[in-house]
Amino acid sequence: MWANPDWRGTLYPAGGGGLEEYARVFSAVEGNTTFYSGVPRPETVAAWARQAPPGFRFCFKLPASLTHERRLVGIETGFEAFLDALSPLHDRLGPMMVQLPRDFGSEELPRLEALLTRWPAGIPCAVEVRHAEFFHKGSAEVALNRLLISLGVDRVMLDVRPLFSTPAGGHPGLLKARSEKPKRPLHVLSTGASPMVRFIGHFDGEINERHFAPWIERLALWIKQGKTPYLMVHTPDNRQAPALARRLHSRLAEQCSLPPLPAFPGEAQASLFPS
Repeated sequence: MWANPDWRGTLYPAGGGGLEEYARVFSAVEGNTTFYSGVPRPETVAAWARQAPPGFRFCFKLPASLTHERRLVGIETGFEAFLDALSPLHDRLGPMMVQLPRDFGSEELPRLEALLTRWPAGIPCAVEVRHAEFFHKGSAEVALNRLLISLGVDRVMLDVRPLFSTPAGGHPGLLKARSEKPKRPLHVLSTGASPMVRFIGHFDGEINERHFAPWIERLALWIKQGKTPYLMVHTPDNRQAPALARRLHSRLAEQCSLPPLPAFPGEAQASLFPS
């Protein structure tokens, strides 16, 4: 997401808050809008194409109508229509995410295989499973990982450890986030060329730092191996997500030769008009 009014005054200047400003700081975005809204309108995609620089990457989610309502059955026409709608952005697509329902189990893996075998070669893909049986290192998880490795498809690594590290304590933001994210073990495995990590942070910065520390070495290793990892950062209500992303980027930059992130436009504006 990039349209968040809560980021005005930090990431965005007052009154701002669009993709063009977002892309001045960050190089990729998790595109949730397509998950909920489906196929975007041509004028919307054209606007995204104008606003995003060449090196920017969109990581859109497949529409829920295909993954959750139809459960990957008979989706050929809808899938093609979705890809066609995004054609102006095909040179700027990061891994497109296939987020599967929590009850999508091993018996439905042939449906996933049918989709992935016809997946366009030029568009990266990442699959996020949520069924508990894919996290027990048993036959279901072995079959899933073999399928992804054989096709060079990445498995999304959803790290919810910070989110569930403390009691919610009646905090509405934590309660809501926990209801939306499955509490599953973290299995760190790169099955393709673009490992994707979705780091779901806490309100407590020390908790986030502690849980992110092991990722630094792993992300640095993948970069050294020539892979292109994607790190998507969330917080319970996402108000602090840009600041957390900047902090985690700086921690990783200590181990890798990463350029620093540009200053947040909103903070730069605030410094021009001190109170």
